[in-house]
Amino acid sequence: MRVEQIFHQQPPPTGNPYLTDPVLPSLLKRLLPSSAFEIIEPDLARLGDELVNTIRPLAPLVKEATLTQYDAWGNRVDVLQVSEGWKTLKAFACKEGVISIPYTRKFQEHSRVYSFAKVLLMVGDSHVIMCPYAMTDGAARVMEISGSDKMKEEILPRLISPNPENAYISGQWMTESSGGSDVSGIETVARPVDPQPGDLGPAYLIDGFKWFSSAAEGNMSVALARSESHHGTGGLSLFLVPVRLPPFPTPLSNNILLHRLKDKVGTKAVPTAELSLNGARAWLIGPAGSGVRQIAPVLNITRMHSAVGSVGALMRCLSLARAYAGVRVVDGGKLLSGVPAHMETLARVSVLYRALVHLVFGVVVLLGRTECGVASPAEEGRLRLLTPATKAFAALTTVPAMEECMAALGGQGYMEEMGMGRLIRDILVERIWEGTVDVLAHDLIRASRAKGVIEEFCQWGQNVIASARPKIPGLPRLQYALSQLPTFFRKTYNPLMGRPLLSLFAQVAAGVFLLEHAIWSALSGGTDEAAFARWVAEGGMEVSLGELAALDGLDADGVQDRIRVNSEMVAVPEKAKL
Repeated sequence: MRVEQIFHQQPPPTGNPYLTDPVLPSLLKRLLPSSAFEIIEPDLARLGDELVNTIRPLAPLVKEATLTQYDAWGNRVDVLQVSEGWKTLKAFACKEGVISIPYTRKFQEHSRVYSFAKVLLMVGDSHVIMCPYAMTDGAARVMEISGSDKMKEEILPRLISPNPENAYISGQWMTESSGGSDVSGIETVARPVDPQPGDLGPAYLIDGFKWFSSAAEGNMSVALARSESHHGTGGLSLFLVPVRLPPFPTPLSNNILLHRLKDKVGTKAVPTAELSLNGARAWLIGPAGSGVRQIAPVLNITRMHSAVGSVGALMRCLSLARAYAGVRVVDGGKLLSGVPAHMETLARVSVLYRALVHLVFGVVVLLGRTECGVASPAEEGRLRLLTPATKAFAALTTVPAMEECMAALGGQGYMEEMGMGRLIRDILVERIWEGTVDVLAHDLIRASRAKGVIEEFCQWGQNVIASARPKIPGLPRLQYALSQLPTFFRKTYNPLMGRPLLSLFAQVAAGVFLLEHAIWSALSGGTDEAAFARWVAEGGMEVSLGELAALDGLDADGVQDRIRVNSEMVAVPEKAKL
């Protein structure tokens, strides 16, 4: 039989990712003032068409970067080449204003919602181009808050420019082999030097090795280095390091060597380097010794980009699975959309997707309000709590859901050209970048120790519950889980409670955000109440409560015994123990 004679599956329809999404348009209609929504929604619809017709076909042109360290005569050159597809994606994201929108602030505090809505739509087809833009976004915020007058005059406008011809890309250099997420182990040192014409701040020379440096093709980076004699984080300062900025047109010209590009599991198109700084000139950002405090705005923004990236990847995989269910015929003529078991699985994924979109954009609203100076102290406290929790919870939950979407397409989903495998590999990094789940759980616990912050979070949740009609299914479950949070946060001396507490906190927050939307949309019908009820009943809240109750039931000896048994079960080889 000839291949032309066999059955060929009808491709699922390629819909506009904004207009066909079951969650985002309604959510934005609630979050944005009507005057802003009338302008923003047509632009998002236009972006959706552009992604389908122009950007998605670029996928075969996006290749791994290459590094040439020596020329034919043995001279060190460190020439980094990225693919034409990558260059096109970078220019596209720049022109779409993913960085300029939140800084020009045409829509005031709502500008963050607009920008991240674009990012969410673009993730599925952008091959992680948002990684360098996330770091550029964070660098722009640092320049805005703490940059010198010269940095604000010469660097900030280029970081937020929507013109690819003059826009800058920034890296973020923290990770070293000595510490990973633990920046207290940073070995890179900075020593002050005499000023020169063209310096943008107090000048230093930096010596060290940065082990995981993304956006290696960037114009600059913000970097942590030890400028004081203190151990730990107290002696760290934040610096602007010119990489391809006047007067340093290449990394080599500023004594920066690119040793190799990382061979990663995913994010292949992003050039991530191991590099050494051998007396690289840099300029201090903010006071010396305050590096961790200065870089905190970078982490807040990049963690939100990470969360949006996780949810955007799930958005794309779920859209493929939904479309496929409408064209795939099984069981003698029945569409997959008519198979109850199949639709049950996709409904579970859809409930998670709804919860994550509402959680992420609930935090984005707080970020926008905080940046524009209109957030209340309680809102600022919620942002501090929710940022690490949202980033970690999105990373923890999206990949298993994406795998379900892949399986929903059968063997077709497993084919590389569908793009789902690449998305899964790419999003795996979100479990690591900007903090693992356990690191972020520790950060959440640290944030919870601010006076009254947990109580204010719970009061916000209770206020939302009080505004709902009493008979909405799931309200008592949510109210109970919310009431347990202060008790569990007071018992975080138990070192085993971090991860389940983070999960419960994120699950409760997502439930409150879903409830807010269900209350708003009640008059127009729809499935928002059902999504809320299912999330509270089936989204893992009961599991997290059970884990926490079991750990809370252990006395001090019981905790130590569990820690001992954990070590015996894992069985770390003796030579690997410190």
